[in-house]
Amino acid sequence: MSGIYIHIPFCKQACHYCNFHFSTSLQSKDAIVSAICKEILIQKNYLKEKSLSSIYFGGGTPSLLTDGELGQIFSAIGQVYSWGDKTEITIEANPDDITIEKLNSFKKWGINRLSIGIQSFFDEDLQWMNRAHNANEAQSCIKMAQDAGFDNITIDLIYGSPTTTHEMWAKNIEDALSLDIPHISSYCLTVEENTALHHLVKKGKTSAPDSDKASRQFTGLIDRLTAHGYDHYEISNFAKPERYAIHNTNYWKGAHYLGIGPSAHSYNGETRSWNIAHNQKYILALQDDKIPSETEILALDTRYNEYIMTGLRTMWGVDLDKINAFGESFSAYFMENIGAEIKAGFVVFDGHTYRLTQAGKHFADGIASNLFWVV
Repeated sequence: MSGIYIHIPFCKQACHYCNFHFSTSLQSKDAIVSAICKEILIQKNYLKEKSLSSIYFGGGTPSLLTDGELGQIFSAIGQVYSWGDKTEITIEANPDDITIEKLNSFKKWGINRLSIGIQSFFDEDLQWMNRAHNANEAQSCIKMAQDAGFDNITIDLIYGSPTTTHEMWAKNIEDALSLDIPHISSYCLTVEENTALHHLVKKGKTSAPDSDKASRQFTGLIDRLTAHGYDHYEISNFAKPERYAIHNTNYWKGAHYLGIGPSAHSYNGETRSWNIAHNQKYILALQDDKIPSETEILALDTRYNEYIMTGLRTMWGVDLDKINAFGESFSAYFMENIGAEIKAGFVVFDGHTYRLTQAGKHFADGIASNLFWVV
């Protein structure tokens, strides 16, 4: 089954670390919503499967959408696709946007999963990151959502920040556990090009993340959550058994998806497309019934590399039969290079599947790159 991703490119303010496409000006929000609805209809033939397994509102900050704007988008999706009670419908939300009225709006439109951008339960971290919410809102919004009947909740947490001591990080984990959240996504703070954090580090106004500190906090995260019954099913994602994110799991397993909105990506197994990351150009193109996107035909080596990259990040690992299906050259190349990773203690093989060890999870990207087919 297929999924749809809707990118809402607006935020109240810019987090210092964020490199996603967004605007802090909401003046074009109505026009963007109209363009998104039109793109859904124009792209009606992109996915062969018309019954959706997931709908995901990301951003940006999609919790800025009004009840009416959500209704417009769901109406457009409903003209092309169908979904049922088991379809996972996720919206990313910031704590400061969550109110009883907002939660009732989400439920009204069938949204059944919340992805809440907590990042930290400490004001020191939140202020350094330039988040719009505070520590009290980080706690209260989760309880409010649970009281409103949302039991499928994931939160984001960031480790490795210069302001996050090991004691604070341990407390962040304990706070998440005490709230009985079924899914936790946790990301290492990184300095991305063209972000406020990149400029601050470059000018010496803040320190760069300490990799040893981040590694220790990542280890603590794995140990504590797995001891508490969570499956570490993807490098950055932990979930109670059978509470994995359907939408993101489909990404990692190579399912097809349609991306709608400025900067959104789409994948159909043979090609990958991405929309222009510019709100006004996106709006103008859709007014002319055009999709402002580029498309790449995925060569065999690209598909092999993507399978290695995504497969190794998950608990399902890389399947030997799938490697062999790429052909003798790729299979032989893989076997030539995987031995070093096994010898280093980074990868284990159970006779059918290659998986990262806990030590290997600290070097997932580097291990994948060592196995990539390079022309």
